Amino acid sequence: MIFTSIRTNVEDGYAETNDKITELAKQQEGFLGMESARAGLGISAIYWRDLESIQRWRNNEDHQLAKVRGIKDWYAAYHIRIAKVEREYGFVKAT
Repeated sequence: MIFTSIRTNVEDGYAETNDKITELAKQQEGFLGMESARAGLGISAIYWRDLESIQRWRNNEDHQLAKVRGIKDWYAAYHIRIAKVEREYGFVKAT
């Protein structure tokens, strides 16, 4: 799942809620990992075992409350893309 967002200038409660929701997601059945970056446009790739895990997360009550607050206050726009990772490769430079 790829979540992209553009933030508003409202900070009230955002950092705390983001931390809480991230920790909650990590506890959900089917959660595999997460990578995030923000430089104007925020991008988070959240990896789930299957579509059922994504659906359970989508229906999570705390996640739903955070989503409502995000739409109301914290995001000017966001998009969610559901995608399947077919392969992963890369390297890490030895130091």
